[in-house]
Amino acid sequence: MKNIIFLVDMNAFFISCEMVRHDHLKGKPSAVAGDPKKRTGIILAANYEARALGIKTAMSLHEALKICPALQTVPPDHSYYEEMSSKVMELLQRYTPLVEQNSIDEAWLDMTGSLHHFGSPREAAAQIMNQIRKELNLWCSIGISSNKFLSKMASEMKKPLGITELFPHEIRTFLWPLPVKSMYGIGDKTAELLHDEQIWTIGDLARYEKEKLIEKFGKSGYIMHLHANGIDKDPVKVRTRDDLKSIGKSITLPANLHEFSEASKVLMRLSDEVSARARALDKKGHTVQIVLKYPNFKSITRQMQIRSTNLSKYIYETGLHLLRQVWNPSKPVRLIGISLMDFDEETSMKQLNLFDTVSENNTRLIEIQRDENLQNALDLIRAKFGEKVVIRASILSAPSKDNTSAQQKEP
Repeated sequence: MKNIIFLVDMNAFFISCEMVRHDHLKGKPSAVAGDPKKRTGIILAANYEARALGIKTAMSLHEALKICPALQTVPPDHSYYEEMSSKVMELLQRYTPLVEQNSIDEAWLDMTGSLHHFGSPREAAAQIMNQIRKELNLWCSIGISSNKFLSKMASEMKKPLGITELFPHEIRTFLWPLPVKSMYGIGDKTAELLHDEQIWTIGDLARYEKEKLIEKFGKSGYIMHLHANGIDKDPVKVRTRDDLKSIGKSITLPANLHEFSEASKVLMRLSDEVSARARALDKKGHTVQIVLKYPNFKSITRQMQIRSTNLSKYIYETGLHLLRQVWNPSKPVRLIGISLMDFDEETSMKQLNLFDTVSENNTRLIEIQRDENLQNALDLIRAKFGEKVVIRASILSAPSKDNTSAQQKEP
């Protein structure tokens, strides 16, 4: 029996979620944008009516409104999108236990052992699509193949509400003529390097000498060559909490940020959110990383190892230390993010910040225990009365909520 792999890709997910709860957005050009009230920020997601007019993701809201002055916009609500994503993933698990979530709005399903319950691959895909529309009022496209790469490529071929089959014997006809830049896993810079080698289509890549690709790109060159030839041996992997590599939050700011003091407030709020999620997952990390992105889309990352922690205080102190190192008053910032990673299974109550260079003493342990107790008390209050009932005074004036997980993807 050959493998049957689905890739379920939610169509225009963020704005589709908003249309579920805002009827006035349906049938009109609409978008999720940075700060609709101030008419600033960027387009995070546009519906298909807006896309038909030329409005695209990452376009400035100012530019989008020039194209369509009647564009309906709403601010992002990532907690709501994560909630809707969880409902989608729970629904997909009715069809197979082998579900690998690839991003907030897409997942691979290994349907090989489940098809006898649902009919042919196309019939099973139609059932999934109809169930998602019926229960969640959301649209999706589904790619069907014998491996993950080809199912991903198939899912991109017909949107919205498309069901596309693409098997290895069909790649010469349907895959090879496509531009190499359209291949999953190839970004702009890699495409430019491939163009230097006169590789313009996926077919060119498939026929190119494998050894030369490996020489130029290393292991990535080998994988690109396999994929271009329709080969992908990576199995669908069910991800568990233990597979989590990092917990991060970032914010695309409604306007360029010039002041360090304002950036530090944003970083504090993001640290609180990362800390809350880490504690909810019972994760403690040894590494804190920050990322800054500038208006020219260039970015910089810095990280530092610390003693294992999941407390907001220590995550923030480390992030602030890194922020001071890279802050340039002449370079305004467009995005700020912070992540906790390098997790362990340690359950010790010991928590040390990055400035600790001596062995723990009783004073330090008492301080650490106090911080732990304070954080636990805040968690209990927020759990009972809501996240916003306790807010640090120093972040009340920080830019409005626009946070997003570093792992998210929006087509």
